Amino acid sequence: MPRDRFGREINYLRISLIDHCNLRCVYCMPLMGAPVAPSADLLTPGEIELVARAAMAVGFRRIRLTGGEPTLRADLLEIVERLAPLPGLADLALTTNGILLPRLAPALARAGLRRVNVHLDTLDPVRLARVMRFGRFEDIWAGILAAEAAGLLPIKLNAVVVRGYNEEDVTALAALTRTRDWHMRFIELMPLGVGEPAEVSRERYVPNAETRARIEAELGPMVALPVTDAADESRNYRLADGRGTVGFISPVSEPYCASCNRMRLTADGKFHLCLLNDDECDVRAALKRGGVEAVAEILLTAVHGKPVGHTLHTGHTIERREMFQLGG
Repeated sequence: MPRDRFGREINYLRISLIDHCNLRCVYCMPLMGAPVAPSADLLTPGEIELVARAAMAVGFRRIRLTGGEPTLRADLLEIVERLAPLPGLADLALTTNGILLPRLAPALARAGLRRVNVHLDTLDPVRLARVMRFGRFEDIWAGILAAEAAGLLPIKLNAVVVRGYNEEDVTALAALTRTRDWHMRFIELMPLGVGEPAEVSRERYVPNAETRARIEAELGPMVALPVTDAADESRNYRLADGRGTVGFISPVSEPYCASCNRMRLTADGKFHLCLLNDDECDVRAALKRGGVEAVAEILLTAVHGKPVGHTLHTGHTIERREMFQLGG
């Protein structure tokens, strides 16, 4: 398993399949003029498989498919079918807004996908349309239930908390875990990029300490769960009468850079070394040569170049990419 300069084991590859999305969440993607990559610039299923094979060869064990919205790829099933049987792969997951899962979930499960994370910022249909823009609650909810019925478990739900949009809705979301064995995770806003979403993130940030306090004030104290994976970015709890878990991902107030185990592949063929830094390694030349060894060499260079962590505390953030281009 590869280690970076700081001794961290890097074994988790997040692959952005596309930077297009069928939503325009206020903290992620501008309503107009998003600089999305042309389809011709996206990695092909064969190229994605080659990168994944190289990653497995050097010791990576987990892959997550992200976007933009990865279900917009017409060849998503082919990609999953190519990746699922790779030797050494322990986990293959997908992050999605869930809208297309009623149609896709059974086929994705048959193709070898293990589980999904679905983005849901509120249970209130009116507020959901305001914060997620173009989204309808009933469509996302149907996607969650379709994933559960298809066996894509455990179901994990992600909510980004945005002041003035959905901070009062966190209690209802956490309460879902009383009757369902789902994982509900609350994510702090990150001031990533330079456009409209970055401004929202700076002006409407809610620390997870506030989110947790609101939940416990209304639903009662939560029990902290043991940390079973040091690289898990979520600090997990359970309501006293809960079946599922409530998690808090706090990159701003409680950075977890010291245990980061991730490398990101952008949809246009770059290894992005850290979510909140601009450094990248271009893998396209190695892909053109077509060899696992060449791609593995670039990947190991990227691992070696990972920074020790982000520098949000100094006011520095990424400027060349937006969140929808990196998949979180």
